[in-house]
Amino acid sequence: MSEARTIFIVIRKDLQKVLNWPLGSIVTQGCHASTSVIWKFRDDERVKEYTSDLENMHKVALETKNEASLLKMAENLKQRNIPFHLWIEQPENIPTCLATIPVMRSDLGDALKKCQLMR
Repeated sequence: MSEARTIFIVIRKDLQKVLNWPLGSIVTQGCHASTSVIWKFRDDERVKEYTSDLENMHKVALETKNEASLLKMAENLKQRNIPFHLWIEQPENIPTCLATIPVMRSDLGDALKKCQLMR
């Protein structure tokens, strides 16, 4: 079976555990980031391929410790030239999560290695 393009969504764990955000608000952050990355990079061939088969889209929700670790993940992706969108919740101006364009897991290298599946 071939590897599927996947959007990787990285969400701050401290939003729920420390800042006491409701689960629905946290899920919404990931929705904002994944929608934004698709729109922002809509002309990228990887996005076109991903959105051409709506019934077989893949996403992985990952968690990272806090704002500092989220920004570190963003820097890791920049260094590897992997396009992404960092969602900043307004009006609070809080970076809450990021989403990559649809990529192969193998393309990530170790960019998100410190992230775990979101629980």
